[in-house]
Amino acid sequence: MFFRRSLLTALESVVSRGKVRLLFGARQTGKTLLLRHLLADQDPEIFDLQDASLRRRFEAEPARFGREVRALPRAKRAILVDEIQKVPALLDEIQALYDADRGAREFYLTGSSARRLRRGAANLLPGRCHVYHLGPVTRWEQGVVATEKLLAEPTTARSKAPPPFPPQDLERALLFGSLPGVMQEPPPTAAATLSAYVETYLEEELRREALVRDLGGFSTFLRLAAIESGKTINLSSLSRESGIAVSTLKNFYQVLEDTFAGHRMGSYGRQSRKRLLTTPRFYLFDCGVRTAAAGTPFDERVLEASGGDLLEQWVGLELLGRARILGRGHGVSFWRTTSGAEVDFVWETPREDIPIEVKWTRRPTPSDARHVEAFLDLFPRAKRGLVVCRTEAAEQLTERVRAIPWSEL
Repeated sequence: MFFRRSLLTALESVVSRGKVRLLFGARQTGKTLLLRHLLADQDPEIFDLQDASLRRRFEAEPARFGREVRALPRAKRAILVDEIQKVPALLDEIQALYDADRGAREFYLTGSSARRLRRGAANLLPGRCHVYHLGPVTRWEQGVVATEKLLAEPTTARSKAPPPFPPQDLERALLFGSLPGVMQEPPPTAAATLSAYVETYLEEELRREALVRDLGGFSTFLRLAAIESGKTINLSSLSRESGIAVSTLKNFYQVLEDTFAGHRMGSYGRQSRKRLLTTPRFYLFDCGVRTAAAGTPFDERVLEASGGDLLEQWVGLELLGRARILGRGHGVSFWRTTSGAEVDFVWETPREDIPIEVKWTRRPTPSDARHVEAFLDLFPRAKRGLVVCRTEAAEQLTERVRAIPWSEL
């Protein structure tokens, strides 16, 4: 069953009409299913480059792709190429087809790695391509209506919109994450799926694509990166603990970014008189993948010891996902000074910046808002702040800072 994805609106928009649409995202985020749903009425011609025989055919002779597309009936306008990074040379063929007869075909591409495209100096179709990113399922895409929203919820342009994803409770979201397929599985199956994801994709797939040669070192790194997910990157400490050179660790982090399995989060960029810590944080892209990669049991008892860290991770990933959906002018950062003042996240919008503190507590107090208040005092662009926690109902902690339940984020 296809559930609603917020990105569907952008892909259907007239803004991208006549452009090649390139959809990036980590494996199992639902890229192919989303485009198949979008194109269901157009009977698209699909080239799945995960098919080894098809891939070898085009690797040996990329021009053959152009000839096969030209041989299609004129009524066959929609062309879907899945996992374009596996044969980057096809981008030259797509450009030639696009330039020869603009409007004759609509090209839709997916990719789960930008690394081979960048390294191979692939033609990324400048001026012809609109790029989109798909991540795990956000709260916006679940069957919930938030009473306190940071921004208006995107809506689909279709008259008969697909249904939203069933909502998850907090414990499930923190342990098993929000990959579309995993969300629909019972806990034992979800745990096995996530463990297999780490073993077969984040390790074997990366090696098969020649992105990582030292699989043993990468496996060690991946576990440490998962444990440290959400914290500032400390390459020297990780190098001492793992025995892996700093230069190799930098490359491993870049691999996770290039395959959309991780995100860097920078520090808040507005000027301040206070000296700030500027080392970025790093997040694995999904809470469930983090659980599996860290070797943590899929057991709710884990929340007793690590609930606060996991909730902070979930909020950060939720905000990063929304920023990707909303696009230019929206971003997420954190704020921390050398003197110890810290705000977990700053939600940056074209209109205002909103400091957000995350607490595991069910009973927030005004003291939970003290660092948010310090941020508001320093930055006039920020007019209000939030404390996200497990309270049952929103509470006004101070004149400018409100505590909200996690479900109302």
